[in-house]
Amino acid sequence: MAPTCTVLDDRFERLILGTARLETLWTGSRWAEGPAYFAAGRYLVWSDIPNNRMLRWDETDGSVSVFRQPSHNTNGHTVDREGRLVSCEHQSRSVTRTEHDGSRTVLVDRIAGKRFNSPNDVVIKSDGTIWFSDPTYGIDCDYEGDAAPSEIGASHVYRHDPAGGTCAAVTTDFVQPNGLAFSPDERLLYIADTGVSHVKDGPRHIRRFAVARDGRTLSGGEVFATCDAGLFDGFRLDVLGNLWTSAGDGVHCYGPDGALLGKIGVPEVVANVCFGGPKRNRLFICATTSLYAIFLRTQGCVRPPAPAVGPAGPTAG
Repeated sequence: MAPTCTVLDDRFERLILGTARLETLWTGSRWAEGPAYFAAGRYLVWSDIPNNRMLRWDETDGSVSVFRQPSHNTNGHTVDREGRLVSCEHQSRSVTRTEHDGSRTVLVDRIAGKRFNSPNDVVIKSDGTIWFSDPTYGIDCDYEGDAAPSEIGASHVYRHDPAGGTCAAVTTDFVQPNGLAFSPDERLLYIADTGVSHVKDGPRHIRRFAVARDGRTLSGGEVFATCDAGLFDGFRLDVLGNLWTSAGDGVHCYGPDGALLGKIGVPEVVANVCFGGPKRNRLFICATTSLYAIFLRTQGCVRPPAPAVGPAGPTAG
C-alpha cells in the first residue's frame, strides 16, 4: 500500500497500487482547478483562477506552459466528443467552447434574459447536452472574477442543449452547487453542494439524482456523502462507479453504495480531479498551488455511445 493512501474499506486496496506514489508535476498557481485531459495530444489543461490564466502540462516531456491568458477566470473544464475544450468562465459568466482553430465560442451566458452568476463546473452527456453548476463564487468578490450582484437571485444547475439552443434549470434547491459528474451509465448525476461557505452549518455534501429516461429531468436528490474534512468540490467516477472527490485533506474515494473506501493524502487542499493518461488510469489532482498525479488500478469512466437517432428522433434505450 502506498504510504499516501489510507484504506477504510477492503475494496480500496483493489483500486490502488502499492508501488505508486503521489507525484508533484508542477507548482506555482494561486488556486488550481478544473483539470481536463486531451488523449489525442497527451496533455492536460487546467485553470489558475485568481491569476486569470489556463495552464497546459505536456505528458510527453513534463513541460508546463500558458494555454490562455487572460482566460476570463475560467474554472471547470471538460472535453466534448469532438475533442474541443468546454469551459466555465467566472468573469464572462458563461460557458464557452474552444474550437479546433483556437477561437472561443460563447455557448450560453444567460437564462430568461438574466446573466448567470459564475458557471463553475461542467460535464457533457453522451447526447451532447452540457450540464453545469452556477454558484456565486465568481461574483462574490474580485478575487476569482468581477464582484457583482446575482441577477438570478439563486444558484442552480442547468442543462444546455447546443443543438436546440435551449437551457433550463434541472435542480433549484442548492445553496452553492459545485462539482458534478454522471455515473458510467449516465443513469445517475452526482452534484456537490458547498453551501457551508455561505450559510452557517450549511451543506458540505454530494447529492445523487436519478436521470429520467428522456435524459432531461432529475428526480431523487438524496445525500450520497458528507465531507469530513473541508469541502467536496470537483470529482470524477471510475468505470466501476466509484466516486473520486476532492476534499480538504486530499482525495476521498466512495463506493457506489456511498461507503467511504479510502483516502489519498495530498499536502494541499484539493479542488478538482480528472482521469487521464493513455490508459485512463492516472488520476490528476489540482490542489491549491500545484498539479499532482497518481497511478491507480482502475480507470476513469468514458461516455456511453451517443444515442442512435432515427426519423422519429433518439431510439429508446
